[in-house]
Amino acid sequence: MRERLPIAVWISGGGTTLRNLLKKIELGFLQVDIKLVIASKASAAGLQYARKAGVPELVVQKGDYEKPEDYCEAMFAPCREAGVKYVVMAGFLKHVLIPADFENRVVNIHPSLIPAFCGQGMYGHYVHDAVVAYGAKITGCTVHFVDNEFDHGPIILQRTVSIQPEDRSDDVAARVFEAECEAYPTALQWLSAGRIQVHDRKVVIS
Repeated sequence: MRERLPIAVWISGGGTTLRNLLKKIELGFLQVDIKLVIASKASAAGLQYARKAGVPELVVQKGDYEKPEDYCEAMFAPCREAGVKYVVMAGFLKHVLIPADFENRVVNIHPSLIPAFCGQGMYGHYVHDAVVAYGAKITGCTVHFVDNEFDHGPIILQRTVSIQPEDRSDDVAARVFEAECEAYPTALQWLSAGRIQVHDRKVVIS
């Protein structure tokens, strides 16, 4: 069997994405090993899932660091020490610089079809509110590598979701999250299997 891919998961809130990943691992659908969970605040409810699964946890608050470079080091140094190969952002809402040794080794999932409805301040319900207000006919989710711009790195995988005329933002959010629960583990499994290569901005799945 292929060795499980060691990852860290970063969270800021309820941890629903972390919960989904843990479930996929337990069911044997995802060959990754979560070595560490880092939360942006001690009150992040998602830490309960790390504790229940016996995963080491850490809280790193951005406000404790004056310089972006110091915050970057505080986030990535524990990942290096834990032997992490990839960082998985799971509802992580803080901007952090990506160091050179983690280029194309940090992934995120965004609740829209990038480059639409994305960028600074576009997260969670703000995205779905904007999608509905615009009158879009489709939306979806995007798994992408993270660089030093908001929602900008190379796209790994996208899944589309239909929008009905009567839909409200909560309806869209529920449908998109269902797509996320399939898309993120799929992309991570591709990484685990060594199937992903990046050429400039293009991600090639072998």
